Amino acid sequence: METMNVLMVEDDEDIGEMLQLSLQTNNIEVTWCKDVMRAQESLRDTTPDIILLDWMLPGISGPDWIKFLKNQEENKRIPIILLTARSAEEDKVSGLETGADDYVTKPFSVQELIARMKAVLRRSSTENETGVISIGPLFIDPSSHRVTINKVDLMMSPTEYKLLSFFATNPNKVFSRNQLLDNVWGDNVYVEDRTVDVHIRRLRRILDAQGCADLVQTVRGFGYKLVNLSA
Repeated sequence: METMNVLMVEDDEDIGEMLQLSLQTNNIEVTWCKDVMRAQESLRDTTPDIILLDWMLPGISGPDWIKFLKNQEENKRIPIILLTARSAEEDKVSGLETGADDYVTKPFSVQELIARMKAVLRRSSTENETGVISIGPLFIDPSSHRVTINKVDLMMSPTEYKLLSFFATNPNKVFSRNQLLDNVWGDNVYVEDRTVDVHIRRLRRILDAQGCADLVQTVRGFGYKLVNLSA
């Protein structure tokens, strides 16, 4: 992988200095901002490959900034990993549902964080250039990462995009949580089964806005599948 450019938003001096040094030691370029206002200014100058974002920040919290970014055309596709000491399941679910692509609880190892960063970037990269995928009213253009239903553009994170694309290239096939973790998140990455359910719920909410929540269905006791509603 080429040199990774990271925007890190962290107000804790000790954590920020440790992370910046550790990531730079691993050939990762880091722009460190201590609050959202300065991070927003940084985005005006350059677009990072990924954002590492603390939850608790002065002024605007990490999750609130994620919601703001996801409504900006120029920034909505930047992958985001939340870094936080909040380890309760409801906090993880809440963080992911704001639009974050992953959630890492403190304390964590730098090597685990780097593995997760690489996994998120793999999910957000173009992996299929063979042409538009069409499933009923759903169209996916891998060359531009554009997703439409009935010609209406859908906004989603790189994780939801990769999840939907995987389903769409394997219609009517049932996949367990573990199979989805292996194929969408990749092996050797620390991701909980619960994460799959959160992203499925987020994806369904996006599809439901166009009346197509039933595209992705639960097969009780087995997993999930995508069906062609027009078939």
